[in-house]
Amino acid sequence: MASAQPPLPWLAPGEPFPDVSSAWETHSPAPGLLAAGGVLDVPTLVNAYANGVFPWFSDDQPILWWSPDPRMVLHTAEFRLHRSLRKTLNRFRHSPQCEVRFDHDFEAVIRACAQAPRASQAGTWIVPGMVNAYTALHRAGYAHSVECWVDGALVGGLYCVNIGQALYGESMFAAATDASKIALAALVAFARTHGLAVIDCQQNTRHLASLGAREVPRAEFLAHVRQSLVHRAPTWQFEPIYWDSLLRDTA
Repeated sequence: MASAQPPLPWLAPGEPFPDVSSAWETHSPAPGLLAAGGVLDVPTLVNAYANGVFPWFSDDQPILWWSPDPRMVLHTAEFRLHRSLRKTLNRFRHSPQCEVRFDHDFEAVIRACAQAPRASQAGTWIVPGMVNAYTALHRAGYAHSVECWVDGALVGGLYCVNIGQALYGESMFAAATDASKIALAALVAFARTHGLAVIDCQQNTRHLASLGAREVPRAEFLAHVRQSLVHRAPTWQFEPIYWDSLLRDTA
């Protein structure tokens, strides 16, 4: 008989997170669930990510904090640039009407991600409180948007968190075919250029796996985070030359 899960800790504002080893196990109803409560302010979010923890909850739930084991990550050297996406990317990068921008309109990106349809979800986890929290995190210099613009219009993008050289992907949206994939490819090209070896993907999805992401033990992920936090974060600016490393080194 499986043992019962321990009670879920309820965090007071400013209270430290429990050790991630106490997160609910894979056989539980909510694998990786660590704690509930607390606040979504900038110090709490920075502390959470630095310890391999992230928030994820619906509008009718309290703040829930997660640290799953295993952890889905994308090693930037293992990104799969499939032939069809390579062709799309080459057209995009050579068109004067198309460009990648970083942090031009973070709030528009996160709001578009919140409204994007999800095949596996009836609603969204990017609730208004999350939008406000990550917008504050962006203003503090820790959250960033990668944006695809065509003819002066935002057609796709993603947002992520960066602390030191630790990089955490959050969500993507596309209002044009392959726009979110182009944004992810731009993030990979930027990360590879600046020595950011891993992008945290948090949860296992078929789409991410098709692009090269894979599961690793939580302990391995946390060791990477600890090593990455001691390095300075890169300057978030995209240069077209960054595409070269991606297109040269992936088949």
